[in-house]
Amino acid sequence: MTKLLSGLAASATMVGALLVFSAPARADRCDDLAKQLAQQIDNLKVGGTRGGIIYLQHPTAVRASLGCSSRNKQAEFYAASSQKKPSADFVSFVATASALVFTIPKDDALRGTKRCLGRIGLLRGYDVSTRYRKLDIHCARTSNGANITVSREKEN
Repeated sequence: MTKLLSGLAASATMVGALLVFSAPARADRCDDLAKQLAQQIDNLKVGGTRGGIIYLQHPTAVRASLGCSSRNKQAEFYAASSQKKPSADFVSFVATASALVFTIPKDDALRGTKRCLGRIGLLRGYDVSTRYRKLDIHCARTSNGANITVSREKEN
């Protein structure tokens, strides 16, 4: 009886070890998304991760980051430009990254980005929030430049 129990225990240990070692190592979904962005956008480098935010580096942006999903947001993409009126390259970078993060057509992301940045001014103010194709887009102009945040709320 003891041989049978020890044999079963050894078999159970062996099966458990196989299950642990045969399961593929899976990185965080947010890390995978950042790597995908770096592969598909020229000159984009993935930096460190701190507090659920992955910092990105791109020549057209002073700062850029990818915020991982939280309780009420699917994800968040942030970019800051050193110019008060961002260049076409910066707008294209934001649109491309937003299209990849939120899986929408690039034309829609580009239209939403241009729409938000175009509304900044004397009439509507220097802090504009808009909604386009289920994306929440927030643009702001400061004394140093302009920044844009694109996010999407989670559906219930």
